[in-house]
Amino acid sequence: MNIIKKIVLAVLTIVALALITALFLTKNYAVEREITIDQPKDSVFNYIKYVKNQDNFSVWNRKDPKMIKTFSGTDGTVGFVYSWNSQDKNVGVGEQEIKKILEGERIDFELRFKVPFESTDNAYIITKAISPNQTKVKWGFNGKMPYPMNLMLAFMNMDKILGKDLQDGLNNLKVVLEKK
Repeated sequence: MNIIKKIVLAVLTIVALALITALFLTKNYAVEREITIDQPKDSVFNYIKYVKNQDNFSVWNRKDPKMIKTFSGTDGTVGFVYSWNSQDKNVGVGEQEIKKILEGERIDFELRFKVPFESTDNAYIITKAISPNQTKVKWGFNGKMPYPMNLMLAFMNMDKILGKDLQDGLNNLKVVLEKK
């Protein structure tokens, strides 16, 4: 019986240390990637501001061709909502809403994940003219993990996990737009 008490005490100590550690860890993460596209800024922005066009370049939109999609509002305007429902655990259930548009410069989104976990995060796409026929596109993602879930950030490299998908999406966007 003494061994069982020691094991229980050791497990409780480890859990307590993990919870205390989580108090001091960051709860926020940010990931950003960029690419140069050989197209004028207006052409690039006028393509990316329509959320439905993400089907042509976003890695996440391509993961489950069977997912159910619904739309609310006018695409390319503040308040437009794109919802998805997928049986694929890598896609899940959620929605994306256009929250702000700085015409020709930036579009901000709110992502509301429902399944497999609940979370509300922010994303953005920024366009900047490098020359009359070249545009730098930045795609970023900002998230927050509440305590004690933020302990996972110590073991997960969000930049690596999300960054690859953002970069792959930007690479796809470049191919799509440079074919025009």
